[in-house]
Amino acid sequence: MKIGIRIPSLTKRIAARTSWKRIVRQNLGLKAPRGWGWLTNPRKAAYNRIYNRTTIDLFQLGRHSRKSGCLVMLALLGVLAALAVFAAVK
Repeated sequence: MKIGIRIPSLTKRIAARTSWKRIVRQNLGLKAPRGWGWLTNPRKAAYNRIYNRTTIDLFQLGRHSRKSGCLVMLALLGVLAALAVFAAVK
């Protein structure tokens, strides 16, 4: 399980929006209402709940409240440390 900042992927973002499964589900109306993930796939819903609470979206760093400011700072320090190590290896 990942903890910290989620790294965005343009290819995954495009693939999620253009998959044939999504198109079929949207057009036929085979969607469950919001919050029903526990009924349709409890294992995936539990994983997603933990993942979304332990990671931070890179594009929403500034939107977090002051309470999570410490977590944001730790995540940023981790990214900076990783960049420093990466630069030192090159």
